[in-house]
This record gives sequence, structure tokens and C-alpha cells, in this order.
Amino acid sequence: MALGVMMLVVAILCGIATIREIKRRNFFAVGFAGISFLVFGWFSIMTIFISGAPEV
Repeated sequence: MALGVMMLVVAILCGIATIREIKRRNFFAVGFAGISFLVFGWFSIMTIFISGAPEV
């Protein structure tokens, strides 16, 4: 579960970086940040979904 949350934080940062680099018109960085956003976002959501919510 902790791995999924950490990857979700990285995905959020990649999303912010994508928007920032679009404003700067640095399309090489947009590509890397966008792909990283998709990959880390997908793996974080699937990790959280498969491991399930922790029981309290």
C-alpha cells in the first residue's frame, strides 16, 4: 500500500511538471513527464486497487 501511495505522489508531481513544461514550450520534457505521469499513475492506481484498502 505504501508503494502505491509513493507512486501516486510521483504521478502527481509528473502531472504538475507536464503542465509547467507545456507553458515553457519544452516539448521534449513534456513527453518524458507525460509518459511518466501515465506509467506511474497507472501502476499506483492498480497497486492500490489490487492491495485493497487497509482495515482499521
